[in-house]
Amino acid sequence: MPLSREQITKRISLEIEDGFVVNLGIGIPTLVANHIPKNISIMLQSENGLLGMGPFPTEENMDADLINAGKQTITTAPGASFFSSAESFAMIRGGHVDLTVLGAMQVDVQGDIANWMIPGKMIKGMGGAMDLVAGAKRVIVAMQHTDKKGNPKLLNKCNLPLTGKSCIDRVVTDYGVIDIKDNQFVLKEIASDLTPEEVIKATEGKMIIDKDLKTISV
Repeated sequence: MPLSREQITKRISLEIEDGFVVNLGIGIPTLVANHIPKNISIMLQSENGLLGMGPFPTEENMDADLINAGKQTITTAPGASFFSSAESFAMIRGGHVDLTVLGAMQVDVQGDIANWMIPGKMIKGMGGAMDLVAGAKRVIVAMQHTDKKGNPKLLNKCNLPLTGKSCIDRVVTDYGVIDIKDNQFVLKEIASDLTPEEVIKATEGKMIIDKDLKTISV
């Protein structure tokens, strides 16, 4: 069966290595903070000027003055630091973020991503997504494999305004773990009880099956 949001983020947490500086986007990616392995030490970065985010707070330790870039209340980890958004974006643009995890509306076989607007709908702005896909050393997308109507979100070519081009390294959906190589999707891991044929059917862009395909166990 397809993965839950929690399972998606648990799987992505396995991509994080000791010593990493990690930025988590709004939506599903924020849940990754709750699944960081206990045996590693990392720093979570937020575009609004924080390095060292902790897990989401409980009612007992909630502080309304501590928020992330998505206006969610957060906690801080030991050694956390606060700074201006200018310094935060200098950190991102300078290549000091090892991994960013972002949500997306569309990803295509060229590694392009569209995740910031739907034409005609009111938005607040792009936020830090454009800088993150250009500046982070590795970019992983966390998303549902299809939209609410069942239409594929992994496409031959994005038709929404792009956030970045040829910048996505890996996509983790409720169907599986997918890499992008040579203008095609490569199914590396699959959710239990799904078949490769079902994943291919739910994908518009060309997809091949890795010869060492594994079942996701989280």
